[in-house]
Amino acid sequence: MTLLQMLTALTPVLAVFLFLVILRLPATKAMPISLAMTALLAFFVWHVTVIQLSAAVIEGLIIAVSILWIVFGAILLLNTLKKSGALDSIRNGFTQITADRRVQLIIIAWLFGSFIEGAAGFGTPAAIAAPLLVALGFPPLAAVALALIADSSAVSFGAVGTPIIVGVNQGLNEGSALAPVVQEELGGAAIGPYLQEVASTAVFIDLFIGSFIPLMLVIMLTRFFGENRSWKEGFQIAPFAIFAGLAFTVPAFTVATLLGPEFPSIVGGLIGLMIVVPAAKKGFLLPEKVWDFAEADQVKAEAVTGGAMPLWKAWLPYLIVTSLLVLTRIDALPLKGWLREVQVGLRNILGTDITTFFEPFYLPGTVFLVAVLLTALLHRMHVKAVGSVFSQSVKTMAGTAIALGTAVPMVRIFINSGVNSADLLSMPLELADFVSAAAGTNWPLVAPVIGALGSFISGSATFSSMMFSLFQFSVADQIGADPQIVLALQVLGANAGNMICVLNVVAAASVVNLTGKEGTIIRMTLVPMMFYVVMAGVIGFILL
Repeated sequence: MTLLQMLTALTPVLAVFLFLVILRLPATKAMPISLAMTALLAFFVWHVTVIQLSAAVIEGLIIAVSILWIVFGAILLLNTLKKSGALDSIRNGFTQITADRRVQLIIIAWLFGSFIEGAAGFGTPAAIAAPLLVALGFPPLAAVALALIADSSAVSFGAVGTPIIVGVNQGLNEGSALAPVVQEELGGAAIGPYLQEVASTAVFIDLFIGSFIPLMLVIMLTRFFGENRSWKEGFQIAPFAIFAGLAFTVPAFTVATLLGPEFPSIVGGLIGLMIVVPAAKKGFLLPEKVWDFAEADQVKAEAVTGGAMPLWKAWLPYLIVTSLLVLTRIDALPLKGWLREVQVGLRNILGTDITTFFEPFYLPGTVFLVAVLLTALLHRMHVKAVGSVFSQSVKTMAGTAIALGTAVPMVRIFINSGVNSADLLSMPLELADFVSAAAGTNWPLVAPVIGALGSFISGSATFSSMMFSLFQFSVADQIGADPQIVLALQVLGANAGNMICVLNVVAAASVVNLTGKEGTIIRMTLVPMMFYVVMAGVIGFILL
């Protein structure tokens, strides 16, 4: 790979950082420019045909529609709860648990967000947690950035284990069967137990990383959004924050080891909430002084209609969302099969091998829509009020549609660039080959970086593991490392990349009306992402 080819392969990464992070352009401008640069260099340098490029763009647009449906559903639910007065009651309910913003952040972003990640995935946790935090008075930037950082450890088992059950599993295949190098390692054993071991190893390593994410959240909160800009005010709550971290990671590790990768995040989030909320009410491990924002920094509560609403009734829409997400993702129930029967997409786009479909009734966006309609009935909203909520939600989607409608096609060009006349692998695999040759036996330090790169570019931990699992396995085999540990590092790296991936950032920002601030958000989440990646690599290196 020449220098020009390397720069071409890095274009999606470099362009995003240049335009979003350094030049601070809004995503509505940065992503179209990045798409144009990636497409032109793919054509002239990578020698990808116009047909292949066009097919990749069409595929990206179809995927973008599925993501926009999820974002629209989240915005619609938020606006419905504002209109009905439910958010006012929820805000008061959290104040009754504790007035300490640090504890509110841990409960909503870390524990409730982890549970939603386990049930839904697809960037849903930040789209739910961020507006909840804003409703409590958190600054929108703090709500989005910290919700994205919190949505990390749980990602390994998002959407009922999809990143491992689908991502790693499919990523270890060559064609329709396991790659020969994987078959040789398994020695005829089934892939299921091996995936469970990978999941258990990933959470074991994460016990030493993820357990400290709540502490990182609170020190960033007090340092960047507190009146005193103090690290110390965050560290004051360190015992409680680590306690809350372990309240999720220990149950998740237990479930992954005993049951497999489907339910660690769901169970970990639920058990964590059952442990931490009562502890917070009793002031367990909490300092006496309550921490709050300066009055000028707080978001003023928006005017809502309707009288005082009982707390159970206000939370009912979220309970409906959670219940439907869980019920529609359990294989033993027929709902999942019924919802996935309807597919929208194209096969062999423009005569290429590129095929993509999404299942509109199975997406979390549809669950949000059902919850909105039920909420309108349960909260006795007038038809005119519901109509205004729909109208308001559609209007807020314009910038998001532009950003995602260009970001996802850019990603698909990057991933589908393996079909070319330059005798090159796809851009991500060429980059990975180059890095592996340079790293040698230090590969465990690099493996999480590859996983993070995959999530950052593709917008999905599942896609990251699909792209790189076989590559990671092969490198481990070549250097004599344990492939199981290296695959676990791939999974953890994909978790970290989830904090900064453009698609999640754009989606979460749009829900709280922060469109145009995507670069600022990425700058805030970049350091925690690097902490996660470096710690995973160091622990993996020690284990190997």
